[in-house]
Amino acid sequence: MCEVTDPKMSEAAAKYLLAKPAVAAPLDPDFCPFIVSKRQYRQRVAECAEAVDFEFALLRPNGCVGRDKLPVFPEDHEGFESSLFLAGEAIRFMLWQRGGLGLVLCGPAKLCEGLTAAYSKGGKYEFEAITMPKIFAVEWTVSTVASADELPVAKEEPVVCGKVADGCRIAFDLGKSDVKTVAVKDGEVLGSLETEWDVTNPDPQYHYDLIVKAMKDTAAKLPEPPIAIGGSATGAVSANSEATWCDCFPNVPPDVYKEKVVPIFNNIAKNEFGGIPIKVINDGEVTAVAGGQMIGEGNLFGISLGSSEGSGYVDADGALTGWINENAYNPFDLSPDAPGNPWSPHRGDAAMYLGQRAATRLAAKGGVELPPEMMPDHPNMNAASHVPHAQCLKKVQAAMKEPEKEPEVRKIYETIGVYLGYALAQYSEHYIIENVLILGRVSTGEGGQVMLDKAKEVLMAEFPHLGAMQFHQPDEHFKRVGQCIAA
Repeated sequence: MCEVTDPKMSEAAAKYLLAKPAVAAPLDPDFCPFIVSKRQYRQRVAECAEAVDFEFALLRPNGCVGRDKLPVFPEDHEGFESSLFLAGEAIRFMLWQRGGLGLVLCGPAKLCEGLTAAYSKGGKYEFEAITMPKIFAVEWTVSTVASADELPVAKEEPVVCGKVADGCRIAFDLGKSDVKTVAVKDGEVLGSLETEWDVTNPDPQYHYDLIVKAMKDTAAKLPEPPIAIGGSATGAVSANSEATWCDCFPNVPPDVYKEKVVPIFNNIAKNEFGGIPIKVINDGEVTAVAGGQMIGEGNLFGISLGSSEGSGYVDADGALTGWINENAYNPFDLSPDAPGNPWSPHRGDAAMYLGQRAATRLAAKGGVELPPEMMPDHPNMNAASHVPHAQCLKKVQAAMKEPEKEPEVRKIYETIGVYLGYALAQYSEHYIIENVLILGRVSTGEGGQVMLDKAKEVLMAEFPHLGAMQFHQPDEHFKRVGQCIAA
């Protein structure tokens, strides 16, 4: 579990950044959406004749490069601190969206010096500086260039996924609360299983044995041995299906993780299933690929509101971005009182707003009767384990069905709907989103529709140019087999 180490936003920065949404979150009056605060900042900096552009590049594997820029106040302006704060968060957003081997800065010297320190060990973003090398196995670097012409040119390489799933196949989906497994023959589901697991267990053998047992129990439903395995997992998975940084194994010691967890998927295929082909990708990417096939259209953002936020994107041709899409770690709420994330040292991460922790954090405010150990401030609800949150969410869903409680409980879903609307607007800065697939246990039942209606209200009110975005929800069949697409 991480402790929040973010320094509080200064009053000078808050003056330019903090902005409330036009569509209020009923149970979260302090909510300051990143996208709205960024818009307000841009309006204020546009009034400054001395403002200049800050630009940065994120270096990624295979020569890929992400680029972005932000107008910033001069060093002697009272708004400079807001520029430094927002530039750091803009970089963090792109880092968790795309991943990065290194960072190249171009802009005012004082700003670049501050960001270099922030993205180094001992800085505000030390977590990112330490984590990215775990994902890419390359030392993290930060450098500065004098001119934007010296920055690497933006480059992306879409990743095409196979769409054929003939023969007997098995698939798994590693969430933070359970392991889902499915057996398929020629696209038809012959068996599925959900197995609860304790992701906080530090023993890699526990995880290996539980995953293997679930897969073999499900494979027993097939008439023939499987010819391939497909899988998805939270966190970053390499192109070779290595669990380079999967946060569903948070307590495995680093040296043991490297030896036992990084090759866990390939070892399972080799040792337990005769070395058949295996392909594992990020859970959000599976959602997007499957969603694109389900509706037959691209430019689709898939988002699962489950134990945490899992999300991914396919373009107009149905190809993946090649990004890590760990959007749960993105900055989302700039409120100084935003909740911390047990999985990172920052406040206001999207994971606390777009998953079951959002529902459980708001449960008491929405009139749901909770035992003391499920109250938001209890240590159980602020630890890495998702088990108490899954139990609390069941109480929220049950209360939603009680007529006398429904008017208050629905405010929980309305609040999450506000979060979802502003999140989609934020993601639309970097994705062309025409379709959205929403799934996950938070989106089920009547509350899910309340949530979607509120998200649409946000888009129409604040971002009318995004009002044509189409929402899609899977049927029960898709919920069972969505993760099989990877196979």
